[in-house]
Amino acid sequence: MSAPALILASTSRYRHELLSRLRLAFTVVAPQVDETPRPREAPAALALRLALEKARDVAARHPEAIVIGADQVADLDGQAIGKPGSHARAVEQLRRMSGRRLVFQTAVAVLRPSTGFEQAQLAPVWVSVRRLADAEIERYLELEQPYDCAGSAKSETLGIALLEAIDSDDPTALVGLPLIRTCEMLRQAGLDPVAHARR
Repeated sequence: MSAPALILASTSRYRHELLSRLRLAFTVVAPQVDETPRPREAPAALALRLALEKARDVAARHPEAIVIGADQVADLDGQAIGKPGSHARAVEQLRRMSGRRLVFQTAVAVLRPSTGFEQAQLAPVWVSVRRLADAEIERYLELEQPYDCAGSAKSETLGIALLEAIDSDDPTALVGLPLIRTCEMLRQAGLDPVAHARR
């Protein structure tokens, strides 16, 4: 039996690379979602809402497919830290995070409109950041320019050198797509990743 079409509702190159690890055929469709936080919205709630809204937006246009949506919000003392978008904001974020422990709230949603399946889960990742000197921050940003990453660091590359510890039960969650939870929800939606993986 052929698998239903699988769509990643994200233009993130990081999520594309992670989902590609499962060797499933999928396409990418950009969601049209306003990512502005609501007043007093907690970071975890924001991540869950946006993951669902992205998946629902794309699923409405592709009702026969299984759709994956995801979002990530860095949470420092209950305050959301998003993608910096600029060098100045990245410096500010890394200074705030220096010597601190924060949680990256990574959410994933899987929808299959044809069967009514809809589920979203959080995969929190606790990260302890080393004490960072300004020169180290500047050097890191010059080399990696992680301005499209929540929290201004790429843990999968040189950003790992800024950290003391990572605590998570879903190791890919910090990069942006928790694959353990994604696989679990895909199975529940009727798509077994192992059975449908390509050679």
